[in-house]
Amino acid sequence: MSIKSHIRTIPHYPHHGIMFRDITTLLKDPVGLRTTIQEISNRYINSDIDKVVGIESRGFIIGAPVAYQLHKGFVPIRKQNKLPAETLGRPHR
Repeated sequence: MSIKSHIRTIPHYPHHGIMFRDITTLLKDPVGLRTTIQEISNRYINSDIDKVVGIESRGFIIGAPVAYQLHKGFVPIRKQNKLPAETLGRPHR
């Protein structure tokens, strides 16, 4: 099964020249979602990693179940001032 075939491309959204990759078509397909999580997890199963990091919001959707599969913790990356707990930051360039 091709994961890419389950991702819808919307040309010129939100602006002309942008090719928006809509993963909702992948997420609503149970086989596509399971395959995606499994393939990403398999890639890192023997890696020496401590945590899985996901960038909002798509990264949360995919990263959390990958972390679960790998028996690792999950770290969400969000925009500044979006989390109430202690955070790390990086200055903008």
